[in-house]
Amino acid sequence: MKVLLVGSGGREHALAWKLSQAPSLEELHAAPGNPGIAALGRCHPVRAEDGEGLLDLASSLTADLVVVGPEAPLVAGVADELRHLGVAVFGPSAEAARIEGSKSFAKDVMHAAGVPTAEALPVARPPCVIKADGLAAGKGVFICREQHELDTALREASALGDSIVIEELLDGEELSVFAVCDGAGALPLPAAQDFKRIGDGDQGPNTGGMGSYSPVAGVGPEDVEDLVDTIHRPVLAELAERGMPFVGVLFAGVMLTADGPRVLEFNCRFGDPETQSLVPRLDGDLLELLLAAARGDLSSVTAATADAAAVTVVLAAGGYPAAGDVGTPIEGIEDAEAAGALVFHAGTALQGDRLVTNGGRILNVTATGETVAAARDRAYEACELISFPGMRYRRDIAAVAHV
Repeated sequence: MKVLLVGSGGREHALAWKLSQAPSLEELHAAPGNPGIAALGRCHPVRAEDGEGLLDLASSLTADLVVVGPEAPLVAGVADELRHLGVAVFGPSAEAARIEGSKSFAKDVMHAAGVPTAEALPVARPPCVIKADGLAAGKGVFICREQHELDTALREASALGDSIVIEELLDGEELSVFAVCDGAGALPLPAAQDFKRIGDGDQGPNTGGMGSYSPVAGVGPEDVEDLVDTIHRPVLAELAERGMPFVGVLFAGVMLTADGPRVLEFNCRFGDPETQSLVPRLDGDLLELLLAAARGDLSSVTAATADAAAVTVVLAAGGYPAAGDVGTPIEGIEDAEAAGALVFHAGTALQGDRLVTNGGRILNVTATGETVAAARDRAYEACELISFPGMRYRRDIAAVAHV
Protein backbone atom coordinates (compact mmCIF):
# COMPACT_ATOMS: atom_id res chain seq x y z
CA MET A 1 0.00 0.00 0.00
CA LYS A 2 1.18 3.50 -0.86
CA VAL A 3 -0.16 6.14 1.54
CA LEU A 4 -0.07 9.92 1.16
CA LEU A 5 -0.54 11.79 4.44
CA VAL A 6 -1.58 15.44 4.13
CA GLY A 7 -0.42 17.88 6.81
CA SER A 8 2.63 19.00 8.75
CA GLY A 9 1.79 19.06 12.46
CA GLY A 10 2.09 16.90 15.55
CA ARG A 11 -1.17 15.13 14.73
CA GLU A 12 0.21 14.11 11.34
CA HIS A 13 3.50 12.94 12.84
CA ALA A 14 1.56 10.76 15.30
CA LEU A 15 -0.54 9.31 12.48
CA ALA A 16 2.61 8.70 10.41
CA TRP A 17 4.25 6.94 13.35
CA LYS A 18 1.31 4.55 13.69
CA LEU A 19 0.79 4.07 9.94
CA SER A 20 4.46 3.20 9.52
CA GLN A 21 3.87 0.11 11.67
CA ALA A 22 1.21 -1.35 9.33
CA PRO A 23 2.25 -4.67 7.75
CA SER A 24 0.69 -3.72 4.41
CA LEU A 25 2.48 -0.36 4.12
CA GLU A 26 4.80 -0.21 1.13
CA GLU A 27 5.53 3.52 0.93
CA LEU A 28 4.63 6.43 3.21
CA HIS A 29 4.58 9.92 1.71
CA ALA A 30 3.63 13.25 3.27
CA ALA A 31 2.70 16.67 1.93
CA PRO A 32 4.32 18.77 3.16
CA GLY A 33 5.27 16.77 6.26
CA ASN A 34 7.89 17.84 8.80
CA PRO A 35 11.36 16.68 9.95
CA GLY A 36 9.84 14.06 12.27
CA ILE A 37 7.69 12.58 9.52
CA ALA A 38 10.70 12.64 7.17
CA ALA A 39 12.31 9.99 9.36
CA LEU A 40 9.38 7.67 8.59
CA GLY A 41 8.66 8.41 4.93
CA ARG A 42 9.26 10.81 2.07
CA CYS A 43 8.09 14.42 2.35
CA HIS A 44 7.02 16.50 -0.65
CA PRO A 45 6.90 20.33 -0.84
CA VAL A 46 3.15 20.53 -1.51
CA ARG A 47 0.95 22.60 0.81
CA ALA A 48 -2.00 20.92 2.51
CA GLU A 49 -4.41 23.44 0.96
CA ASP A 50 -3.07 22.98 -2.58
CA GLY A 51 -5.75 20.71 -4.05
CA GLU A 52 -4.28 20.73 -7.55
CA GLY A 53 -0.78 20.01 -6.26
CA LEU A 54 -2.05 17.15 -4.10
CA LEU A 55 -3.97 15.78 -7.05
CA ASP A 56 -0.81 15.74 -9.17
CA LEU A 57 1.22 14.24 -6.34
CA ALA A 58 -1.29 11.47 -5.55
CA SER A 59 -1.47 10.63 -9.25
CA SER A 60 2.31 10.54 -9.73
CA LEU A 61 2.73 8.34 -6.64
CA THR A 62 -0.22 6.09 -7.61
CA ALA A 63 -1.31 6.43 -3.98
CA ASP A 64 -3.71 3.79 -2.71
CA LEU A 65 -4.93 5.95 0.18
CA VAL A 66 -4.77 9.65 1.01
CA VAL A 67 -5.22 10.61 4.67
CA VAL A 68 -6.05 14.29 5.14
CA GLY A 69 -5.02 15.53 8.58
CA PRO A 70 -5.94 19.24 8.97
CA GLU A 71 -9.40 20.77 8.81
CA ALA A 72 -8.68 23.64 6.40
CA PRO A 73 -8.05 21.50 3.29
CA LEU A 74 -11.09 19.35 4.12
CA VAL A 75 -13.38 22.37 4.39
CA ALA A 76 -11.84 23.67 1.15
CA GLY A 77 -12.80 20.48 -0.68
CA VAL A 78 -9.44 18.77 -1.16
CA ALA A 79 -10.98 15.36 -0.45
CA ASP A 80 -13.54 15.92 -3.23
CA GLU A 81 -10.83 16.71 -5.78
CA LEU A 82 -8.90 13.58 -4.86
CA ARG A 83 -11.98 11.36 -5.00
CA HIS A 84 -12.73 12.64 -8.48
CA LEU A 85 -9.38 11.12 -9.45
CA GLY A 86 -10.57 7.77 -8.11
CA VAL A 87 -8.26 7.80 -5.06
CA ALA A 88 -9.49 6.38 -1.75
CA VAL A 89 -9.54 9.31 0.72
CA PHE A 90 -9.85 9.28 4.49
CA GLY A 91 -11.53 12.61 5.11
CA PRO A 92 -14.98 14.08 4.50
CA SER A 93 -16.26 16.01 1.50
CA ALA A 94 -16.44 19.80 1.67
CA GLU A 95 -20.19 19.58 2.30
CA ALA A 96 -19.81 17.13 5.18
CA ALA A 97 -16.82 19.06 6.57
CA ARG A 98 -19.15 22.01 7.16
CA ILE A 99 -19.91 20.25 10.45
CA GLU A 100 -16.66 21.95 11.57
CA GLY A 101 -16.43 24.75 9.03
CA SER A 102 -19.67 26.40 10.16
CA LYS A 103 -20.91 26.42 13.75
CA SER A 104 -24.36 27.50 12.60
CA PHE A 105 -24.56 24.59 10.13
CA ALA A 106 -23.52 22.19 12.90
CA LYS A 107 -26.27 23.60 15.14
CA ASP A 108 -28.83 23.06 12.42
CA VAL A 109 -27.72 19.46 11.88
CA MET A 110 -27.77 18.71 15.61
CA HIS A 111 -31.23 20.14 16.09
CA ALA A 112 -32.54 18.15 13.12
CA ALA A 113 -30.88 14.98 14.46
CA GLY A 114 -32.11 15.49 18.02
CA VAL A 115 -28.59 15.69 19.44
CA PRO A 116 -28.27 17.53 22.78
CA THR A 117 -26.20 20.71 22.50
CA ALA A 118 -25.67 24.08 24.14
CA GLU A 119 -28.61 26.40 23.48
CA ALA A 120 -28.12 29.33 21.14
CA LEU A 121 -28.83 32.74 22.69
CA PRO A 122 -30.36 35.72 20.84
CA VAL A 123 -28.34 38.34 22.72
CA ALA A 124 -24.79 38.38 24.08
CA ARG A 125 -24.92 38.83 27.85
CA PRO A 126 -22.58 37.27 30.41
CA PRO A 127 -22.38 34.45 31.25
CA CYS A 128 -22.21 33.10 27.70
CA VAL A 129 -19.90 31.65 25.07
CA ILE A 130 -18.93 33.52 21.91
CA LYS A 131 -17.79 31.47 18.91
CA ALA A 132 -16.49 32.51 15.52
CA ASP A 133 -18.70 30.72 13.03
CA GLY A 134 -15.86 29.53 10.77
CA LEU A 135 -12.45 27.93 11.25
CA ALA A 136 -10.14 29.58 13.76
CA ALA A 137 -7.39 26.99 14.43
CA GLY A 138 -8.89 26.20 17.84
CA LYS A 139 -8.75 29.84 18.94
CA GLY A 140 -12.27 31.03 18.04
CA VAL A 141 -14.10 30.17 21.29
CA PHE A 142 -14.40 32.71 24.12
CA ILE A 143 -15.76 31.97 27.60
CA CYS A 144 -17.43 35.10 28.97
CA ARG A 145 -18.36 35.18 32.64
CA GLU A 146 -17.91 38.94 33.05
CA GLN A 147 -18.77 41.93 30.85
CA HIS A 148 -15.13 42.81 30.18
CA GLU A 149 -14.53 39.26 28.90
CA LEU A 150 -17.55 39.60 26.62
CA ASP A 151 -16.33 42.93 25.25
CA THR A 152 -12.94 41.40 24.42
CA ALA A 153 -14.54 38.29 22.93
CA LEU A 154 -16.83 40.24 20.61
CA ARG A 155 -13.91 42.30 19.38
CA GLU A 156 -11.58 39.34 18.81
CA ALA A 157 -14.26 37.08 17.30
CA SER A 158 -15.28 39.81 14.88
CA ALA A 159 -11.64 40.26 13.87
CA LEU A 160 -11.61 36.64 12.66
CA GLY A 161 -13.85 37.76 9.82
CA ASP A 162 -16.87 35.51 10.25
CA SER A 163 -20.26 35.89 11.86
CA ILE A 164 -20.52 34.80 15.49
CA VAL A 165 -22.58 32.26 17.39
CA ILE A 166 -23.75 33.03 20.95
CA GLU A 167 -24.39 30.09 23.29
CA GLU A 168 -25.25 29.37 26.87
CA LEU A 169 -22.27 28.69 29.15
CA LEU A 170 -22.33 25.08 30.31
CA ASP A 171 -20.60 23.67 33.38
CA GLY A 172 -19.12 20.20 33.68
CA GLU A 173 -16.22 18.06 32.54
CA GLU A 174 -15.19 18.40 28.91
CA LEU A 175 -14.46 15.33 26.81
CA SER A 176 -13.16 14.64 23.30
CA VAL A 177 -15.06 11.76 21.68
CA PHE A 178 -13.92 10.34 18.32
CA ALA A 179 -15.52 7.90 15.90
CA VAL A 180 -14.13 6.56 12.62
CA CYS A 181 -16.95 6.76 10.07
CA ASP A 182 -17.57 5.15 6.67
CA GLY A 183 -20.53 7.30 5.63
CA ALA A 184 -23.08 5.26 7.54
CA GLY A 185 -21.47 3.35 10.41
CA ALA A 186 -19.18 4.52 13.22
CA LEU A 187 -16.44 2.82 15.24
CA PRO A 188 -15.70 4.59 18.55
CA LEU A 189 -12.12 5.38 19.57
CA PRO A 190 -11.02 5.93 23.19
CA ALA A 191 -12.12 9.16 24.84
CA ALA A 192 -9.51 11.80 25.60
CA GLN A 193 -9.32 15.11 27.39
CA ASP A 194 -7.38 18.12 26.15
CA PHE A 195 -6.25 21.38 27.72
CA LYS A 196 -7.04 24.40 25.59
CA ARG A 197 -5.85 27.41 27.58
CA ILE A 198 -2.24 28.52 27.59
CA GLY A 199 -1.70 28.66 31.35
CA ASP A 200 -1.83 26.32 34.32
CA GLY A 201 -5.21 26.12 35.99
CA ASP A 202 -6.90 26.87 32.65
CA GLN A 203 -5.83 30.50 32.71
CA GLY A 204 -5.17 32.78 29.74
CA PRO A 205 -6.35 32.66 26.12
CA ASN A 206 -7.41 29.59 24.19
CA THR A 207 -4.82 27.81 22.07
CA GLY A 208 -4.84 24.96 19.60
CA GLY A 209 -4.28 22.70 22.63
CA MET A 210 -1.52 22.46 25.24
CA GLY A 211 -1.78 18.78 26.13
CA SER A 212 -4.02 15.75 26.41
CA TYR A 213 -4.46 12.38 28.04
CA SER A 214 -6.38 9.14 27.63
CA PRO A 215 -8.23 7.28 29.11
CA VAL A 216 -10.46 9.62 31.10
CA ALA A 217 -11.57 8.49 34.55
CA GLY A 218 -15.15 7.28 34.66
CA VAL A 219 -15.50 7.14 30.88
CA GLY A 220 -14.97 3.54 29.81
CA PRO A 221 -15.64 1.82 26.48
CA GLU A 222 -19.34 1.31 27.25
CA ASP A 223 -19.73 4.99 28.13
CA VAL A 224 -18.02 6.01 24.88
CA GLU A 225 -20.29 3.66 22.93
CA ASP A 226 -23.32 5.31 24.55
CA LEU A 227 -22.02 8.78 23.66
CA VAL A 228 -21.40 7.79 20.05
CA ASP A 229 -24.88 6.28 19.90
CA THR A 230 -26.41 9.49 21.29
CA ILE A 231 -24.29 12.00 19.36
CA HIS A 232 -22.33 10.69 16.37
CA ARG A 233 -24.70 8.18 14.81
CA PRO A 234 -27.73 10.53 14.65
CA VAL A 235 -25.53 13.20 13.05
CA LEU A 236 -24.15 10.67 10.55
CA ALA A 237 -27.69 9.68 9.64
CA GLU A 238 -28.74 13.33 9.23
CA LEU A 239 -25.76 14.14 7.02
CA ALA A 240 -26.42 11.06 4.89
CA GLU A 241 -30.08 12.09 4.61
CA ARG A 242 -28.90 15.47 3.29
CA GLY A 243 -26.80 13.76 0.65
CA MET A 244 -23.46 14.45 2.30
CA PRO A 245 -22.30 11.16 3.91
CA PHE A 246 -19.41 11.65 6.33
CA VAL A 247 -16.26 9.59 5.74
CA GLY A 248 -13.39 10.18 8.15
CA VAL A 249 -13.16 10.99 11.86
CA LEU A 250 -16.11 12.73 13.45
CA PHE A 251 -14.84 14.41 16.61
CA ALA A 252 -17.30 15.75 19.16
CA GLY A 253 -16.30 18.11 21.94
CA VAL A 254 -18.73 17.13 24.70
CA MET A 255 -19.56 18.70 28.06
CA LEU A 256 -20.72 16.21 30.69
CA THR A 257 -23.25 18.37 32.52
CA ALA A 258 -25.52 17.54 35.47
CA ASP A 259 -28.32 17.19 32.90
CA GLY A 260 -26.41 14.82 30.65
CA PRO A 261 -23.94 15.22 27.76
CA ARG A 262 -24.11 18.33 25.58
CA VAL A 263 -22.16 18.82 22.35
CA LEU A 264 -19.99 21.93 22.37
CA GLU A 265 -18.71 21.54 18.80
CA PHE A 266 -17.93 19.07 16.06
CA ASN A 267 -14.64 18.70 14.22
CA CYS A 268 -14.17 16.84 10.94
CA ARG A 269 -10.71 15.39 11.66
CA PHE A 270 -8.49 13.89 14.34
CA GLY A 271 -7.87 16.18 17.30
CA ASP A 272 -4.56 17.86 17.95
CA PRO A 273 -3.10 17.10 20.52
CA GLU A 274 -5.59 14.32 21.41
CA THR A 275 -4.35 12.13 18.53
CA GLN A 276 -0.89 12.10 20.07
CA SER A 277 -2.40 10.43 23.16
CA LEU A 278 -4.78 8.17 21.21
CA VAL A 279 -2.58 6.45 18.64
CA PRO A 280 -0.14 4.94 21.20
CA ARG A 281 -3.21 3.26 22.76
CA LEU A 282 -4.53 1.76 19.52
CA ASP A 283 -3.77 -1.95 19.52
CA GLY A 284 -4.30 -2.69 15.85
CA ASP A 285 -3.60 -1.76 12.26
CA LEU A 286 -4.46 1.92 11.76
CA LEU A 287 -3.93 1.70 8.00
CA GLU A 288 -6.46 -1.14 7.71
CA LEU A 289 -8.97 0.88 9.75
CA LEU A 290 -8.62 4.11 7.75
CA LEU A 291 -8.66 2.28 4.42
CA ALA A 292 -11.85 0.42 5.34
CA ALA A 293 -13.55 3.72 6.22
CA ALA A 294 -12.34 5.34 3.00
CA ARG A 295 -13.76 2.42 1.01
CA GLY A 296 -17.11 2.82 2.77
CA ASP A 297 -17.24 -0.40 4.79
CA LEU A 298 -16.08 -0.74 8.40
CA SER A 299 -17.86 -4.06 8.95
CA SER A 300 -14.71 -6.18 8.78
CA VAL A 301 -12.44 -4.12 11.05
CA THR A 302 -12.18 -3.23 14.72
CA ALA A 303 -10.63 -0.43 16.75
CA ALA A 304 -8.96 -2.41 19.53
CA THR A 305 -7.39 -0.46 22.38
CA ALA A 306 -4.53 -1.36 24.71
CA ASP A 307 -4.92 -0.95 28.46
CA ALA A 308 -2.01 1.51 28.67
CA ALA A 309 -2.61 5.19 29.41
CA ALA A 310 -0.96 8.05 27.53
CA VAL A 311 -0.22 11.68 28.34
CA THR A 312 0.92 14.37 25.90
CA VAL A 313 2.52 17.70 26.81
CA VAL A 314 2.87 20.45 24.20
CA LEU A 315 6.14 22.42 24.15
CA ALA A 316 5.32 25.84 22.72
CA ALA A 317 7.10 29.02 21.72
CA GLY A 318 7.44 31.69 24.38
CA GLY A 319 5.03 34.06 22.65
CA TYR A 320 2.38 31.46 21.81
CA PRO A 321 -0.57 31.80 21.10
CA ALA A 322 -0.06 35.43 20.08
CA ALA A 323 3.16 34.65 18.19
CA GLY A 324 5.33 31.72 17.16
CA ASP A 325 9.07 31.27 16.95
CA VAL A 326 11.21 30.56 13.89
CA GLY A 327 14.84 29.48 13.59
CA THR A 328 15.70 28.79 17.24
CA PRO A 329 17.81 25.63 17.75
CA ILE A 330 16.18 22.75 19.64
CA GLU A 331 18.17 20.46 21.93
CA GLY A 332 17.52 17.20 23.74
CA ILE A 333 15.00 15.32 21.59
CA GLU A 334 17.25 12.28 21.34
CA ASP A 335 17.63 12.23 25.14
CA ALA A 336 13.85 12.36 25.60
CA GLU A 337 13.34 9.53 23.13
CA ALA A 338 16.09 7.49 24.79
CA ALA A 339 14.17 7.91 28.06
CA GLY A 340 11.19 6.19 26.43
CA ALA A 341 9.06 9.13 25.29
CA LEU A 342 7.57 9.70 21.85
CA VAL A 343 8.43 13.17 20.56
CA PHE A 344 6.11 14.32 17.78
CA HIS A 345 7.18 17.31 15.70
CA ALA A 346 4.52 20.04 15.43
CA GLY A 347 6.37 23.20 14.41
CA THR A 348 9.93 22.33 13.43
CA ALA A 349 12.23 22.74 10.44
CA LEU A 350 15.77 21.89 9.40
CA GLN A 351 18.44 24.53 8.85
CA GLY A 352 21.15 22.47 7.21
CA ASP A 353 21.25 19.47 9.52
CA ARG A 354 20.15 21.40 12.61
CA LEU A 355 16.58 21.15 13.96
CA VAL A 356 15.01 24.54 14.72
CA THR A 357 11.65 25.98 15.74
CA ASN A 358 9.10 26.82 13.07
CA GLY A 359 5.75 27.72 14.59
CA GLY A 360 3.73 28.20 17.76
CA ARG A 361 3.38 24.68 19.10
CA ILE A 362 6.83 23.20 18.51
CA LEU A 363 6.88 19.65 19.90
CA ASN A 364 4.49 17.18 21.53
CA VAL A 365 6.00 14.91 24.18
CA THR A 366 3.97 11.72 24.73
CA ALA A 367 4.58 8.96 27.25
CA THR A 368 2.65 5.82 28.13
CA GLY A 369 2.24 3.92 31.38
CA GLU A 370 -0.01 1.52 33.25
CA THR A 371 -1.88 4.52 34.69
CA VAL A 372 -2.36 8.15 33.68
CA ALA A 373 -0.27 9.16 36.69
CA ALA A 374 2.65 6.95 35.58
CA ALA A 375 2.42 8.20 31.99
CA ARG A 376 2.28 11.78 33.25
CA ASP A 377 5.46 11.38 35.32
CA ARG A 378 7.31 9.96 32.32
CA ALA A 379 6.09 12.67 29.98
CA TYR A 380 7.25 15.48 32.27
CA GLU A 381 10.60 13.79 32.91
CA ALA A 382 11.10 13.74 29.13
CA CYS A 383 10.04 17.40 28.78
CA GLU A 384 12.82 18.41 31.15
CA LEU A 385 15.37 16.88 28.76
CA ILE A 386 14.31 19.12 25.84
CA SER A 387 15.14 22.80 25.55
CA PHE A 388 15.01 25.82 23.28
CA PRO A 389 15.08 29.50 24.30
CA GLY A 390 11.66 30.72 25.41
CA MET A 391 10.14 27.21 25.62
CA ARG A 392 6.94 27.10 27.63
CA TYR A 393 4.58 24.33 28.63
CA ARG A 394 1.82 23.72 31.13
CA ARG A 395 2.79 21.88 34.29
CA ASP A 396 -0.68 20.57 35.12
CA ILE A 397 -1.61 18.34 32.17
CA ALA A 398 -3.60 15.36 33.54
CA ALA A 399 -2.78 16.45 37.11
CA VAL A 400 -6.30 15.71 38.34
CA ALA A 401 -6.56 12.33 36.62
CA HIS A 402 -6.68 9.26 38.82
CA VAL A 403 -6.65 6.34 36.39
